[in-house]
Amino acid sequence: MSVPTSPADLYRYSLRLLLDKDIPAWVDLWAEDSLMEFPFAPDGWPRRLEGKEAVAAYMRHYPDHIDLHDFPDLRIHETTDPATIVVEMRGVGRLVESDAPFDMTYIAVVTVRDGHITSYRDYWNPLAVQEPGADFAGSSR
Repeated sequence: MSVPTSPADLYRYSLRLLLDKDIPAWVDLWAEDSLMEFPFAPDGWPRRLEGKEAVAAYMRHYPDHIDLHDFPDLRIHETTDPATIVVEMRGVGRLVESDAPFDMTYIAVVTVRDGHITSYRDYWNPLAVQEPGADFAGSSR
């Protein structure tokens, strides 16, 4: 399958890769000089990842900790910049360590250029990482 290049289609494709737990293919969607930001990250969690390699390192162990099942309530909003979308969604599944339910609401501002994610601001709920088994990033908290 060819990788879509429109921001909305690329984003939908990226969610499919996360559900398939194909982190290497998900990381391949990122530009080498991309930027991922977490404005609401709690102390000890990264707030800024610069470059594709930093994103890859951050996400490497995600499926070992969070087993995603679906992204219900997905809404993608176009902006006045055709390269940028705003996404509202929920990620649901389970925490692998405890088998507890995982249900997180996200808002993301995503920019795509030349078929790659160049900027991703992820506004997620920092209280959710207080659950045992949610610390896939190996935070220092």
